[in-house]
Amino acid sequence: MLRKLFLTSALALAGLGLAAPVLAQDGPLRIEITDGVIEPMPFAISTFHDEGGAGELLSQVQSLIAADLTGTGLFREIPASAHIARPASFETPVTYEDWKAINAQALITGSVRVEGGKVIVKFRLFDVFAGQPLGDGMQFDAGTGNWRRAAHKAADQVYARLTGEGPYFDSRVAFVQESGPKDARRKRIGVMDYDGANVKFLTDDSALVLAPRFSPDGSRILYTSFASGFPTVMMLDVNSLATRPLGGEQGTMSFSPRFSPDGRWIVYSLEKNGNTDIFQMDAASGAQRPLTNAPSIETSPSFSPDGRQIVFESDRSGQPQLYIMSASGGEPKRISFGEGRYGTPVWSPRGDMIAFTRQVGGKFHIGVMRTDGSEEKMLTESFLDEGPTWAPNGRVVMFTRVTPGGDGEPRLHSVDITGRNMRPVKLNGAASDPDWGPLLP
Repeated sequence: MLRKLFLTSALALAGLGLAAPVLAQDGPLRIEITDGVIEPMPFAISTFHDEGGAGELLSQVQSLIAADLTGTGLFREIPASAHIARPASFETPVTYEDWKAINAQALITGSVRVEGGKVIVKFRLFDVFAGQPLGDGMQFDAGTGNWRRAAHKAADQVYARLTGEGPYFDSRVAFVQESGPKDARRKRIGVMDYDGANVKFLTDDSALVLAPRFSPDGSRILYTSFASGFPTVMMLDVNSLATRPLGGEQGTMSFSPRFSPDGRWIVYSLEKNGNTDIFQMDAASGAQRPLTNAPSIETSPSFSPDGRQIVFESDRSGQPQLYIMSASGGEPKRISFGEGRYGTPVWSPRGDMIAFTRQVGGKFHIGVMRTDGSEEKMLTESFLDEGPTWAPNGRVVMFTRVTPGGDGEPRLHSVDITGRNMRPVKLNGAASDPDWGPLLP
């Protein structure tokens, strides 16, 4: 019987004490977690073949695929210096014994061709132990100036086949780039690949901007601007860079906006006459109505993936805690009960968890909990960690970490939902307020 090589969902099994990596006698090869620690799966990438005009792109594509996989903490690449053989071409049958001899459990072969202004990447994935391919070979193409997308898409397919999880490498993140002294920061909104490459700035730094939030299709961004002197929710078209203010009467302040999963609605906080409530707006018509009406501060709303509920932050209990209410409003239910202050909740795209910021005992944490408030788990602890955002597959969280001291500055980091594989995002300069967009089409 064919044993498919895959990772038991290490991320889905966060917090469970499981066995170390084992090869089941009558089942698949599994990599499992013990107390949040996993032995990475060893894989090999046989040197890709140049099928015409690839040049330097050949090694760049191969290196990026390897970097995507090893960056998850779930995989370990066996260096090319240890390889015994290299297939003569992309179509050459694999000699599995050569790869077993160096303890590779998975093998990736591929090729790159440049033709007509496009880079074309092919790959195949093999289960070395079973001596079988894992699925069919695939091909991705992109403009030569955007070759990274083809490599990310190939890596996404390898990741998905080996873990059973959804992909996330071919995605973008909106963020706020910061410059200048700590007491006079200049800020502008940018977008980047998930790994910090291909940065493009969408606004200048003439006005303070905060908290960019992608639309579900990635074509628009909501953010808060202080260009008028007061916080105002703005909508920006990612392609044309056209902006327009949303709602906000004279003498009001609007902030913390987010789209609904279908892009039809926008929820945000509106401060009026000293009271801050959550409002809902029709994204097309601009019609708005309040969802809360309480003598407390209600902010940071985030929709559930089905659009039926909203999680938000409120100090109605005396200090900031997390609450869930119907997307149409109504009486909310409190879900956080720990010590300290909770804020910036964000619903996982899988619908199973909520990420949040928690301040307790002089430390800041990024945490996750089930949507009923159970199984709360702190993923980080630092001088200042805040503002989590979910990868499209709901298994990795990106956030802002601020270093202490007078010269401290914010940087972006990521961590998986087991609390392991903490990594800084490779981005030059200070940055904050990340928002992970959808997979690119």
